Amino acid sequence: MSLERSIAIRYLVSKRQAGPVTLISIISVVGVTIGVAALIVVLSVFNGFSGLVTSILINFDPHIRIESPQQTDMTTYEPVIEFAERQEEISGIAPFAVGKAVVVSRNLNRVINIKGIDTERITSVSGLKEKIVLGGLDLGSGNHNGIVLGMTLADRLGAVLDDTLSVVSLAGTEMALLQLGQPLIRRFRVVGIYESNNKEYDSFYAFVRLDAAQSLFSMDRNVSGLELRLNAIEQSDDFKATLLDRFGSSFRVLTWYDLHRDLYSVMKIERWMAYIILCLIIGVASFNLLGSLTMSVIEKTRDIGVLKSMGATDKSIVRIFMFEGILVGVLGSTLGLGLGVLLVYLQQTHHLFPLDPTVYIIPAIPVDIHVIDLLVVTMTAIGLCSLAALYPAKRAANLIPVEAIRWE
Repeated sequence: MSLERSIAIRYLVSKRQAGPVTLISIISVVGVTIGVAALIVVLSVFNGFSGLVTSILINFDPHIRIESPQQTDMTTYEPVIEFAERQEEISGIAPFAVGKAVVVSRNLNRVINIKGIDTERITSVSGLKEKIVLGGLDLGSGNHNGIVLGMTLADRLGAVLDDTLSVVSLAGTEMALLQLGQPLIRRFRVVGIYESNNKEYDSFYAFVRLDAAQSLFSMDRNVSGLELRLNAIEQSDDFKATLLDRFGSSFRVLTWYDLHRDLYSVMKIERWMAYIILCLIIGVASFNLLGSLTMSVIEKTRDIGVLKSMGATDKSIVRIFMFEGILVGVLGSTLGLGLGVLLVYLQQTHHLFPLDPTVYIIPAIPVDIHVIDLLVVTMTAIGLCSLAALYPAKRAANLIPVEAIRWE
């Protein structure tokens, strides 16, 4: 161990006197410990909720959606289909047609999104079939049109299996308002009810056959786009870049993240705000450390003067007090990491903070520890403590040996 480190440790944990300086140092360590533990727990909660939201979305949504700037038939998408089917990372591809319509049930009217799907391919790109809780995905054929509703939507409409709903397409409302034609109205039988745990889908989306949606929205044989599912969701951004590089601006390519960018942006902002606010706890502990080290410099003025008169350089004095600050940061970070990881583990195994399962889809607050978070929190704590030690260290180094010894 170097001379500077041994002196720093002796100054910090001196047993001969436990005065105000030692007390403030202890408070600094406790403050850093609490701040680090709080950061780890809060970031783990954000990770848990983010992972939960992502799992819900990716189990229902496609990994990539490809859309043309204008409605067009399948021939426009054939080059994309041929290219995608040759790629090993693609596990499924399916066309879709989507539009807004008014669904009428008894005395209630509601504007929703009607999505036409290819029933033979939908299971390869979406988890819709696995999310059906009542009925099935038999959407009929010919003039026998079936519709699958979200659980929340079905509840608001008062619809149950085998009920018949009237759906009015907004595509024909302009001509109807001008009294130049009749609105497009189709009747659908409820064949299934799904629950995706996503409020947007469960409340505002219904699924029908692709040809039924094309007829409802007067799309002829046109489609709204293609949906793709990859073998690994981590490949989404790379495959999006590949598609854009090959087909340029001919198509609009959206990944699962792009489809919910607003949601993830809000979650990211909340995460950063929580990180910044909780860093203030460590910041307060750092101010305590600055005060304790400054008092230590005043208290050890004679010792510093003796050391400098014996040949200690300014850099050696700086290293002594900087090491004290780093030692407080390391000690507080270590204790905080242990406390934070312990709390997260107890939450995972014993559900310290449970949730009402009749209201929420999970039994307890979800938590998930990321190694990168542990590293960032630790480096933040040590960095702030090192920064707090910089001023006292420079003040100690600027002491003149003769003056320091004369007045002691």
